[in-house]
Amino acid sequence: MPDNTPLQITRGKRWSVGVAEHMQRLATAPRLVVEGQLNRMVGLTLEAVGCHTAIGARCLVDSPGGETIEAEVVGFSGERLFLMPIDSVQGIRPNARVIPTDRVYEAPVGAMLLGRVLDGTGRPLDGKGPLKNPQHVALAGRPINPLQRQPIVTPLDVGVRSINALLTVGRGQRMGLFAGSGVGKSVLLGMMTKYTTADVIVVALIGERGREVKEFIDRILGKEGLARAVVIAVPADYTPVMRIHGAIMATAIAEYFRDQGKHVLLLMDSLTRFAQAQREIALAIGEPPATKGYPPSVFARMPQLVERAGNGDKGSGSITAFYTVLTEGDDQTDPIADASRAILDGHIVLSRELAESGHYPAVDIEHSISRVMIEVVNAEHVRMAQVFRQIYSLYQQNRDLINVGAYTLGTDSRIDEAINLYPRMLEFLKQDQRQPMDWKKSLQALQHVLGERAKPTSAAPKAEPPVVMNGAGRG
Repeated sequence: MPDNTPLQITRGKRWSVGVAEHMQRLATAPRLVVEGQLNRMVGLTLEAVGCHTAIGARCLVDSPGGETIEAEVVGFSGERLFLMPIDSVQGIRPNARVIPTDRVYEAPVGAMLLGRVLDGTGRPLDGKGPLKNPQHVALAGRPINPLQRQPIVTPLDVGVRSINALLTVGRGQRMGLFAGSGVGKSVLLGMMTKYTTADVIVVALIGERGREVKEFIDRILGKEGLARAVVIAVPADYTPVMRIHGAIMATAIAEYFRDQGKHVLLLMDSLTRFAQAQREIALAIGEPPATKGYPPSVFARMPQLVERAGNGDKGSGSITAFYTVLTEGDDQTDPIADASRAILDGHIVLSRELAESGHYPAVDIEHSISRVMIEVVNAEHVRMAQVFRQIYSLYQQNRDLINVGAYTLGTDSRIDEAINLYPRMLEFLKQDQRQPMDWKKSLQALQHVLGERAKPTSAAPKAEPPVVMNGAGRG
């Protein structure tokens, strides 16, 4: 019987080589894409049939001029895909081709972002040319195990006397700035931007007036501030998807610098516009409204965004975040304001009454709180802040009686003390926006206002002063 072993080996080898060649050709061959067709448009919602792709994927819609319009998949129902355009929908026609790309939107990151102004897709708006070799990270970010987060233990000097002394912020804290329109929230944000020393500042201007972008860059940041800042600008005339992308992109960029060991100051103006953009999308694709027109998905996405800020795990930096929250009609029970208070580490309320009387910054001490203050300052500082609040609140409770002359001095020693200290308290709470007030001077001013009440009681132990970070980055 003849030996066929060499022949069998030769055939097997040829077969293996042939299979490898065919696999290589398949790998390099153009991928077949199942295209769809646009069959309906209502408002800004596009409906496509005939194609399938994942939520969040990018699609291209043909227009008559040969250009394509980008859209993002935001939902589906049966065989229909719901898309939201990124840019203008001008020129879209019925039965236009819809081409899935199976790609998702990403955030450009890297040191080249410092000093730049970008839109919600990462495209430069400042006329300085394209970004040079940026890296890209997913907008979704990397979740951090809550048990691995570093605790908030270090006070943060924000350069504002009333906040330093009475509403102390910790490095890695997430604070809300609650205000109606025209009460000075942008000015207060600008003060903290200039007077808080951070390694990197990330500013997200979401859904606000377009003119505010240039004003914030020129008047508030200035050349020195912009050199260490990244600005994401998505004005109110952009599509709701772009507004959401702007907020998420700013957070992803802040996360990147935090993972590099930097201490980041994240300013987002405003969280309310982010929620309103999500409301527009959700209602457009058929989600039922729940609280004052806001569907449930709004209240699910807000904590997903906010929880990404804060301290990182061991060896990384931090993100100290300030989110402005618009209280429409000065209504503090607005559903977005109410939900924000529950997911943030404190809130600073700005009063229209104070602003109209020329009191700036118009911080309403009675209705503001920092939830981590007791953890980052010593017991004596906490005691002085509580004494100030008690005296100030007592005066406010009896203000009408005092103003009409119905109260007689000597009736109540506590009210007498409040009447005596109130003028000094008002001066303490006021601050010129061009005059920074560091941590040490803020405490000295608080002690001066309280006078004898600032002295510790004999029973109270003397606490060691905390180590104060002069900003989000350096001590």
